[in-house]
Amino acid sequence: MARSLKKGPFVDEKLIIKMRKAGKTLVKTWSRRCTIVPEMAGYTFGVHNGKEFISVKVTEDMVGHKLGEFSPSTKFHRHGGKMQRDLEAKVATGASSPASAAGAKARPAK
Repeated sequence: MARSLKKGPFVDEKLIIKMRKAGKTLVKTWSRRCTIVPEMAGYTFGVHNGKEFISVKVTEDMVGHKLGEFSPSTKFHRHGGKMQRDLEAKVATGASSPASAAGAKARPAK
């Protein structure tokens, strides 16, 4: 659910103070809910994902988003099922013989 326009974006004041003190070095933060404002552009933040700090270099395109959007807190493993096993088998057989694949490309077409 979005924040009310009347209230404006949430920006953690402590984070802004930390950012000004640190200069252009990495600024570690646990404030994933903080909205990125234009004055943050160019800084690098270490955003905590629950286990470690993920380095996030803020650009002008990120303004208006939250810091937590750029630091995933869960790891995607894969989807299961027969279709996924078939795809992995194709990749494994194709990757196991790169020389034969290169040789096939080098042959002239009939």
